[in-house]
Amino acid sequence: MIVLKSAREIENMKEAGRLLASCHKELRTFIKPGVSTWEIEQFVEEYLKKHGATPEQKGYRDYQYATCASINDEVCHGFPRKVPLKEGDIVTVDMVVRLNGALADSAWSYAVGEVSEEAQRLLDVTKEALYRGIAAAQPGNRIGDIGHAIQTYVEGEGFSVVREFIGHGIGSVIHEKPDVPHYGLPGKGARIKEGMVFTIEPMVNIGEWPTKMDENGWTARTVDGTLSAQYEHTIAITKDGPLILTEQDEIS
Repeated sequence: MIVLKSAREIENMKEAGRLLASCHKELRTFIKPGVSTWEIEQFVEEYLKKHGATPEQKGYRDYQYATCASINDEVCHGFPRKVPLKEGDIVTVDMVVRLNGALADSAWSYAVGEVSEEAQRLLDVTKEALYRGIAAAQPGNRIGDIGHAIQTYVEGEGFSVVREFIGHGIGSVIHEKPDVPHYGLPGKGARIKEGMVFTIEPMVNIGEWPTKMDENGWTARTVDGTLSAQYEHTIAITKDGPLILTEQDEIS
């Protein structure tokens, strides 16, 4: 069942999203060669604590960390670790924030120093795919319209869209209905309605779209060792269209 949110609930989630976005914005300057994803983990946990929030991922299905930190060929759910990042790496930091009972979820991919032309194009295409998906999330459209907008753009740029991990509704818990695939056919799936709140979070690979799982049971990687990137926003559907609750550009 899809739970529609009230204006007050959406406003509370927007406050959580604003804090999450501000943390990501701080990471823009914090992430550089020589910094480890363990240091990113510590930075995020301290930042949230300082601002009265908690990391919702920590303890979720026994996950031990405040962030997922996925490097290069890691598609998602990478564990923070003490190995320093290198010039030319890309790292995706994913976090879910709880503030005053409300949740927000956002992942962002970062270039570590100067990256290759191919890696930069992957980052650019993946971010553009996110915003094309958001633009398709209009009241009256279908969930399939979001995935179709993302898939056709990404594949037209010569990259592939991961199928195994998708967007999701979010509210009092991390994962609610609807499921939001980043591929699919237009006009299919649930009708998009005012009051829905969900994530759009395309994961895009340079090579093939299938993934393989590490022995830790969490971290997914590309099957061919090519780079992967991800950008994610939490959005609310209003009568005027999608409202991005985790938009970084609104943070001063």
